[in-house]
Amino acid sequence: MKVNRAELKASAYNTIDFPLWDMPEVSFIGRSNVGKSSLLNTLIGRKNLARISSTPGKTRGLYFYVLNDKICFVDLPGYGYAKVSKKERERWAPIIEDYLALRVNLRGCLHLIDCRHEPTEDDRLMSEWLRAHTIPTITVATKADKMSRSAMLRQLTVIRKNLGLFEDDLLLPFSSRTGAGREELWKAIIKII
Repeated sequence: MKVNRAELKASAYNTIDFPLWDMPEVSFIGRSNVGKSSLLNTLIGRKNLARISSTPGKTRGLYFYVLNDKICFVDLPGYGYAKVSKKERERWAPIIEDYLALRVNLRGCLHLIDCRHEPTEDDRLMSEWLRAHTIPTITVATKADKMSRSAMLRQLTVIRKNLGLFEDDLLLPFSSRTGAGREELWKAIIKII
């Protein structure tokens, strides 16, 4: 998909901040430092729309990016980062859960997993939660440029097994650095919208 216009339209720090519109939304969720903002920027063809930080845990709210005035990408706070206070993580949990469980605009979710590591317990819990709530999910193995093709294929098998994904569940490798997997991911996103 060609993105001619993209902008941050809303930030939500509690449920009353959720924007009121009829636009379909696709959310991005994953551990802190998995590359959510980088993936979002690569998909839309911009370098710095979604802010990228070298310090994990910087996304503190839900950020709504509107593309071509037609669809919205929603960047959710990362999970599993120990240096973020427990109180802060507890504050995020209800808003993320409310968004994922109740948002009628939500068409699907990109669940990002760092391909260099086995999925964590938090990754497994999120995958199970998304499946239990029947949210269409595309699992994305980020940082694909960090591995050889054969190592990536082996790792995709490990990720699929550890997350309990079925054969027809989408699991796509992606590299924000090279753009590899961008076209396939856009096709999958358009399908769930």
